Amino acid sequence: MSMSKDWFIEDENDIFFGTVKSKYFDVTRGANKEIVEEEFDKLLEKVAVMELLLSKDKEEDFDIDRLIKEYIFQNLDEIENIKKDLYLELTSNIVSKLES
Repeated sequence: MSMSKDWFIEDENDIFFGTVKSKYFDVTRGANKEIVEEEFDKLLEKVAVMELLLSKDKEEDFDIDRLIKEYIFQNLDEIENIKKDLYLELTSNIVSKLES
């Protein structure tokens, strides 16, 4: 699930706020190991499904990594925004489980 955060502006040099990526890793370092592993496993499951969907009905020599690299090159800004959203989502999932 992707949520656009146009109001959220990152400053890589801001020590107090950091980036969504740095905050994710801050949270994971302090979180319960089982919760972090569970969330990571869910993410890998999602990636596995996406790979299967992309590969479906393709020839045996289909190179998914090449396709992904090309897509990233052509859509870098959009990919970066989605990554930020995913870091926020993962961090939120972990924090919400820590609070319960």
